Amino acid sequence: MTEESLLVRSKLWLGAFTGFYRPGIEEIRLLDPVSKFLYSARSVILVISAQAAIIAGLLAAGDREFDAVRFLLVLVGLVVAHMISNLSNDYFGHRRGHDTPDSPRMRYTVHPLASGVLDPRVLATGLAILAVIGTAVTAYFIVERGWLAVAFAAAAIALMLLYDAAPIPLKSIGLGEPAVFLVWGPLMVGGGYAMITGHVSSAAFYASIPYGLGVMAILTGKHIDQMDFDAGKGNRTLPVLLGERFARVLNIATIVLIYAITAVLTALGQLTPFAAIIAVALPRAFRAVSVMSRARPASPPAGYVGWPLWYHRVCLEHNRRFGWLYILGLAAGAVWPSVRL
Repeated sequence: MTEESLLVRSKLWLGAFTGFYRPGIEEIRLLDPVSKFLYSARSVILVISAQAAIIAGLLAAGDREFDAVRFLLVLVGLVVAHMISNLSNDYFGHRRGHDTPDSPRMRYTVHPLASGVLDPRVLATGLAILAVIGTAVTAYFIVERGWLAVAFAAAAIALMLLYDAAPIPLKSIGLGEPAVFLVWGPLMVGGGYAMITGHVSSAAFYASIPYGLGVMAILTGKHIDQMDFDAGKGNRTLPVLLGERFARVLNIATIVLIYAITAVLTALGQLTPFAAIIAVALPRAFRAVSVMSRARPASPPAGYVGWPLWYHRVCLEHNRRFGWLYILGLAAGAVWPSVRL
């Protein structure tokens, strides 16, 4: 592979992690196998796991217990686990007959199985590589942290399997959204902190709550967008159980709670005042609340990317901005940890 060719492919690979989901399926058919795999694994959403790992690392740094090697392993482990979870979700959705040609899942991004754009050998190879990496990271922490690592790994694997692989998946009985809060909040942030430092911290668990709520809002928004389809398939997500109006109210309350809980944690001294920088994300929060306050349009605006996702998109865009600002506030707090209210 020439240097120019490698540069072109690197840009394509990077593109899978940015923007909002995908180019057209026909465009993806022309891409190299790595790019196809990255789009199939929904790499654009992996930023939420990377942010969770960074939050864990900064909390450890604020306590003067940061370890660069363990942090990098936490980062890699969480992102790899998220990729495996995405592919597992698609596998079981396809197997259960939910990912049909008319499904929302088939419309907003490429499906690794149903779309036919990804060679099964490429999928198997990619999954094998991810499994080896994930197993190696888990084994390292089990050796280093013992039963503490076993407990967090078991809880994470159990929730991942129960979410979509169980005979009665959590997402089909209205528990998928709370499970996502637990995974991207206490498990990833609190567990990541524990793997870096060697001990659990109530402060880390408290600090994980706003971020976990942000990720939960993303999934709830997505499930509101596809609730009619889910209801028809007997997939009783939380929005299906609550109804669209109450589900939108719940998601608005979730976003409001992100800021309210951050303010309370700051007032109680659990976070430094630098966390107030998340206020810069308020315009996106207001936009998300405004969009969720109204019924979804019957058709997408001109040039809109990602339809039929509507509420999901504004929640994802908000959480990206909030997440990076929350990280910036925690970074300042790690530098000046004694600054407390």
